[in-house]
Amino acid sequence: MEISFKKDLSFDFGSNWKNYSEKALSNSRISEARKDFLEFIGDENIREKSFLDIGFGQGLSLLLAAEQGANVFGIDINEKNKEVVLSNSKLFPELTIDVEKLYVGSILDDQLTRLLKSDNERFDIVHSWGVLHHTGSMWNAIEIAIELVKPNGKFYLAIYNKHWSSSMWKVIKWIYNLSPKLIRKIMIVSFYGIIFISKFLVTFKNPLNKERGMNFYYDIIDWVGGYPYEYASKAEIIDFMNTFGFELIRFKKAEVPTGCYEYVFIRKKQL
Repeated sequence: MEISFKKDLSFDFGSNWKNYSEKALSNSRISEARKDFLEFIGDENIREKSFLDIGFGQGLSLLLAAEQGANVFGIDINEKNKEVVLSNSKLFPELTIDVEKLYVGSILDDQLTRLLKSDNERFDIVHSWGVLHHTGSMWNAIEIAIELVKPNGKFYLAIYNKHWSSSMWKVIKWIYNLSPKLIRKIMIVSFYGIIFISKFLVTFKNPLNKERGMNFYYDIIDWVGGYPYEYASKAEIIDFMNTFGFELIRFKKAEVPTGCYEYVFIRKKQL
């Protein structure tokens, strides 16, 4: 029997980011996120450059870009995440975030992308870390996102890698979002131990030491519940981006096979 995966069945990322921000976010996690963000953007000077964060979540990337002097814009499908960003901005007292530049909606919404273009036309930097594979239409979302990049602009992208277990995880995520609250809690408890051991055996590192200021527990909830869910191989991403005149200038492989591969592309020509 073929399973029908409904695109309108989606995980509440906003609630998870809210819980993470209220219960786990700390100055030390912000420092770790800052270190990883600066490593991700490399030697790029983003001061006074326009920076669009697609799927800003808890807002750390957006806030850290603003801290580096960028003119920041953000888009997220979950209204709760806008509230979370404004709350977390208090941890950056030297910053003033323009609420009008935080849009709530889907990157797949033509009306919203027209608003973004009218506000800033196109952007020097478009950043989307681990988001576009949750839209239900990943390739379409990537294509829309890259149209927001200026000529010679950069596109910072993180997408789940394609692995033999990816289709299995898609079923697990689908089941999680169909299940009542009690079953979801049981699934999280069960996968907490499984993923902890698996990640340690793959990396030989303590899984509790998370990158990007993350927390292992809330990351497990995000991973098990994160639906819609798509993925792509490195070759598929690069080939797709080349079609639109983008050249890969930096790449980072995930520590685990199903993790996010990180790409930095530059727009070399306009097609």
